[in-house]
Amino acid sequence: MTRALIIEDTPDNMRLITFILNKNNIDTIEAETGRKGVELALAHPRPDFIILDIQLPDINGDEVLRIIRNSEVNGAIPIIAMTSYAMSGDRARLLAAGCNGYIEKPIDPMIVMDQIREILQSRC
Repeated sequence: MTRALIIEDTPDNMRLITFILNKNNIDTIEAETGRKGVELALAHPRPDFIILDIQLPDINGDEVLRIIRNSEVNGAIPIIAMTSYAMSGDRARLLAAGCNGYIEKPIDPMIVMDQIREILQSRC
């Protein structure tokens, strides 16, 4: 079964994203901080993909992304930024830094799985 790591500090967002993924037969691993997210991203077994919030309480998502991309897994794990931190140029900056996709919050539960599948399929 596919497994996703969700790195998200807002409980309501975590519940919503987890619910959507679980309804689509995707197991989830949860991390409420950037450091915990990095630890779980590099643990065995590794997740099949990561949903990454950019604004986190300890280290920000940019740093989480940098650490994972500079690790031994590098590009092996697709990382999708899912954030309300939507400033002009953020999408391009995060994609250039190593994210495979970018979804703005608030997410639309009716289409978010289509967005995730499209991002993951574009890697093949």
